[in-house]
Amino acid sequence: MSEEDRRLLGLWAADCAERVLPLFETEAPRDSRPREAVEAVRVFAREGKRTARLRSLAWAAQTAGREVAVPAATAAARAACYAAAAPYIHPLATPHQSKHALAPAVYAALARELAAGEGPAAADEELRRAIENAPRAVRELVRRMPARGPGRSRLDTLYHRLDAALRR
Repeated sequence: MSEEDRRLLGLWAADCAERVLPLFETEAPRDSRPREAVEAVRVFAREGKRTARLRSLAWAAQTAGREVAVPAATAAARAACYAAAAPYIHPLATPHQSKHALAPAVYAALARELAAGEGPAAADEELRRAIENAPRAVRELVRRMPARGPGRSRLDTLYHRLDAALRR
């Protein structure tokens, strides 16, 4: 995986996560950790340096998600966490790395679905947007990794749908 691939993945991940940050910020308006994580991955994309600060901000966003009681807000914070962690995925083609690459879009879709409370339509729309905006580098990265199966949980289903669409 080239550094350019990492930057493009980071930008796509930041775009996915940023769309749902208001769902977190409505519940925790004074908590800037998820937004700081998204902003940090954008800095990485511009400057190309993976720093300890970026990793720390990813973990901080994860912690912020555990501290809110609203599931949509938790999912939004997780999207930010995974976006900031995206530049750290390694080139080994494993399902675990696939999960990390796809997680910002998947958790953004889950956040929308949970916030809407009306079934999967909101998640479908969020995934469609992520697929349409995925750069070639992200699609090629996904194609190099093992395909994700449908699994049993809602998250598994979202991962599978995103994975399959990006491979087309």
